[in-house]
Amino acid sequence: MVVRKQTAAARNRGKALIAAAMGWQDTPDLTMSPGNVVAKPLEHVIAANDANKFIAYNNIPPDISKVKTKSNSKGVLMMNPQVADEASWIVHTIPGFPKALRGYVFPPEEIQKGHLFICLTIKESEIDAIAMALRIATPLIYHNDIPDTEINSRPNLKKLVNGESRLTPPLTVTRQISTAAAPGLKVTIYSKGEKSKYEIYRRVLVKKLKTGIKVWTTRDKILKSDCRILNRNIKLVTSPITVGDHASSLESDVSQWLISDPGNKFCAVDKPYHKSQTKEPAIAVCIDDATIFGHFNLIGQNFIFLNLATCRDFLPAEFFHFLPAPLLYSGSRAL
Repeated sequence: MVVRKQTAAARNRGKALIAAAMGWQDTPDLTMSPGNVVAKPLEHVIAANDANKFIAYNNIPPDISKVKTKSNSKGVLMMNPQVADEASWIVHTIPGFPKALRGYVFPPEEIQKGHLFICLTIKESEIDAIAMALRIATPLIYHNDIPDTEINSRPNLKKLVNGESRLTPPLTVTRQISTAAAPGLKVTIYSKGEKSKYEIYRRVLVKKLKTGIKVWTTRDKILKSDCRILNRNIKLVTSPITVGDHASSLESDVSQWLISDPGNKFCAVDKPYHKSQTKEPAIAVCIDDATIFGHFNLIGQNFIFLNLATCRDFLPAEFFHFLPAPLLYSGSRAL
């Protein structure tokens, strides 16, 4: 099962993209368990089950204060240690969540914000590739109950749980996995270490995807939209956005995601579009799927160029005939 869920700010309900479903689906109340699309994939994380063991990581772990980490990654990697080949990987943006083996509690203060929650059902053979990418991103692991026999048979998982982060070259890693159900979604994981000094959007994702990108994230006053390289533009999606019939804005949304431009790729990124992330680890999970891309492309159809003084050298002169003063363009016109 693959779930895409964007909570709408200031609501107890969200929107979900579920495999084989048509479009955004309304979710049950996200604060209630067990009937919602967030609680269900976590049912054996919030309560013990012999057929499910997992690691949980979060830069703001539940009920632990003043933890120092440069990571911003949040997720759960789980597997069945018994005979069945069952595993899943959850990537999300919710701080202090989930509380491992202590019941389902969606943080009340987070229900007012927009979040992203992705659940990928995988085979156990994919676990070590995920662990390798996570090692580079150095997440803060706050729970691990995977048996030693399973950990020791996977060298990268062993190094991940033992805190053996990769600080020597290569400082960036690309790993490919696929979801379990045939034919399977193609998923590519890009991660970079803090020593790389790379800006993950420009130096990693644009380069690896070989396309432009449209980005939904908060942004600082340093990094801007960028059109210096032909067909490698970085366009910032304008706020507010609409997910189905739910509205969200940058002021109340903490998710970071992008779509290729052009292409069929959707990526969840754990760092915002800020200059500070050049000195921090980061990871992006990119899914190559036309349906998922199409839904997020509708959300991101309005974008903005803020750096047109630079773009003037790269855009046709007639483009500027449509610009109001000051030099600012917001819209969905393809460049």
